[in-house]
Amino acid sequence: MNEPYSPATPRPISSTSPSTMKMFMGFLTVFIVAQMIGTVLFCLYLHMKMDKMEEVLSLNEDYIFLRKVQKCQTAEGQKSTLLDCEKILKGFQDLQCKDGGASKEEPKFEMQRGHEHHKHPHLMHKNETSVEVEKRQPIAVHLAGQQSEKTVSALEWRTTMYGPMNNNLISYQEGKLKVEEAGLYYIYSQVSFCTKTATSAPFTLYIYLYLPMEDDRLLMRGLNTPSTSTYFCDVQSIRVGGVFELRKGDMVFVNVTDSTRVRYYHGSTYFGIFKLK
Repeated sequence: MNEPYSPATPRPISSTSPSTMKMFMGFLTVFIVAQMIGTVLFCLYLHMKMDKMEEVLSLNEDYIFLRKVQKCQTAEGQKSTLLDCEKILKGFQDLQCKDGGASKEEPKFEMQRGHEHHKHPHLMHKNETSVEVEKRQPIAVHLAGQQSEKTVSALEWRTTMYGPMNNNLISYQEGKLKVEEAGLYYIYSQVSFCTKTATSAPFTLYIYLYLPMEDDRLLMRGLNTPSTSTYFCDVQSIRVGGVFELRKGDMVFVNVTDSTRVRYYHGSTYFGIFKLK
C-alpha cells in the first residue's frame, strides 16, 4: 500500500534574543566611550610633553648661547674661526639693551673666569655716553679763594681736594664759573676781610651775572661796616647765597669793593654753585 509523500517541515530560524542584543550594544557603547576618554587623555599628555620638551630645548639654547658669549670673551675664542663672535656679542648686547630699558640701574652682565672679572668693551650700551654719565653725577662746584698779585675785575679761585668740580657741565675761566646746561642753580659765596682802616665806607661783596655785550647784572650783594680800629686787623666775613635761573653759557663771578683787604684763610673765603633741577 502506497503512503502519500509529504515534504519535511522546515526548521524554524532561530532569532537572537533581545537581552543578548542589549548586552552587546551596552558593551559597544562602553568601549567607544572608553576609547574617546583614552584618546583625550593621551592628547593632553602629549601636549604637556611637547611643552616640557620646548622648555628644555629653550633652556638648552640659552645655555649654549651663554657658553658662546663666554667663549668669545677669551682671547682663544676671538681667534677661533668657528665662532662669529661679533654677531654673538651683538645679539647679547641687544638683549642687554632690552633689559636695561626696564631698569637702567641694574648692574651690567659680567662673565667670570677664575678669580677675575672681564668686561668686554662691546657689551656697553650703545646709548651710554660720557655726557649721560656726568648728568647722573651732582652738578656742583666749590672753590677756595686764591690771592692774586695783579689787579683783577673778579676774585680768583682754586680747586680743593674736598670740593667738587664738574668740569664738563660747569667750567672755570678767569674767576668766572660758566654753566653748560640751563636750569635752576644755587649760587653762594663767602669772603673774609680785614677791617683795619680809617675809612667808614662799608666793605661790600657782589655776585654778578657776566654779560659780554652789556653791563654785568648784579645778582646778590652783602655789606659789612668796618670797625674804626687802627691798631688791629679785625677779620670779619660776609656770606650771600640765592637761587637763580641760568641759561646755557651764563657766567657768574664774585667781586668786592677792595680786594687787597680779602683774607684767604683756610675755609674762610670760597665760591660755589650747584644745580637744583
